Amino acid sequence: MNVSDGDIAFETELFQTLGTISTRKMMGGLCLDADEALFALLDRDGRVYLRVKGALADDLLASGAEQFGRIGYRTLPDAALDDPGIACDWARRALREAED
Repeated sequence: MNVSDGDIAFETELFQTLGTISTRKMMGGLCLDADEALFALLDRDGRVYLRVKGALADDLLASGAEQFGRIGYRTLPDAALDDPGIACDWARRALREAED
């Protein structure tokens, strides 16, 4: 199963206040960039994983997020999927920590 056009539209809208959102399909999933900075992945099943490290990774796990394999990605908390403000707050943190 590949990421659908509906999934792409939903995620682009969810994160629209981050800046210019661009997407790239990759291995059945999708990479999400905000102003050309990779911040998240969307898997084949439509689950969003933020690119994280450090304290953010721990905070997401404490909020009930799941780890994506052994790499530095965690699921976006379920509450954030219904609230663009919450989703973008988590994503902004991911983008800030990526700069450090």
